[in-house]
Amino acid sequence: MVAYVIIPGIDGSNERHWQSLWEKRWGSSAVRIAPASWSRPDLPDWVRAIQDAYEIASRREGKVALVAHSLGCWATAHWLYRTRPDGVTAFLVAPPNPQGPAFPGEAAPTFLDLSARPLPCRSLMVASDDDPYCDPTTSASLAHTWQAQGHFIGSHGHINSGSGLGDWQAGQELLRVLVDG
Repeated sequence: MVAYVIIPGIDGSNERHWQSLWEKRWGSSAVRIAPASWSRPDLPDWVRAIQDAYEIASRREGKVALVAHSLGCWATAHWLYRTRPDGVTAFLVAPPNPQGPAFPGEAAPTFLDLSARPLPCRSLMVASDDDPYCDPTTSASLAHTWQAQGHFIGSHGHINSGSGLGDWQAGQELLRVLVDG
């Protein structure tokens, strides 16, 4: 069995977001991070929240899948660099470019200076061809630097609730293949 750590982006994921729909389906196998700084993300706060959620999830199951979206991808990568846990996979969806023009730097200043480094676990980075927060070239570069498998899903914006993906069956299959890997 697998436990899932849900790591949304700024303001969390609303009830129509694929992360929230998956979390509901997974029930007690899922743990959502709970940082105090949802709207003005503070990297140390988010990293602590990931650690707390990971500890709960890893007590439930030996295998843990980190399911991150947007800014949550960067918090996840930073946590992975620091802790290097065993038995973890990382599913990273629509990471923004911290140096890009659309990045909300005023809301998330502690994320501005992050740079990608190889991740210490099996990982998959999913991106869209028309994400307003990260162009395809930068997304491909992130996947390469993180040493994550890169997967582009066409034109689905920021792969959030506004993308109309519902519970995103194709994403669930990508995650299943990653976890079963």
